Amino acid sequence: MPMRNYGIIGLIILVLDILAIVEIFKSGKSIMEKLLWSIFIIVAPLLGLIIYWLFGRSGPILPKS
Repeated sequence: MPMRNYGIIGLIILVLDILAIVEIFKSGKSIMEKLLWSIFIIVAPLLGLIIYWLFGRSGPILPKS
């Protein structure tokens, strides 16, 4: 993969991180939870984003069948 494509991937991750942090602050979580999730996403952008989407969001990950 050429180097210029890494910039596009980084931009996509940045946008997804921002969307996740906005979602966190709009949620009904406590202030402490909001801060901890946000810090985790900022410190480890890709890993934090994945873990938040798997475990931090309210509601089911997969639709019920």
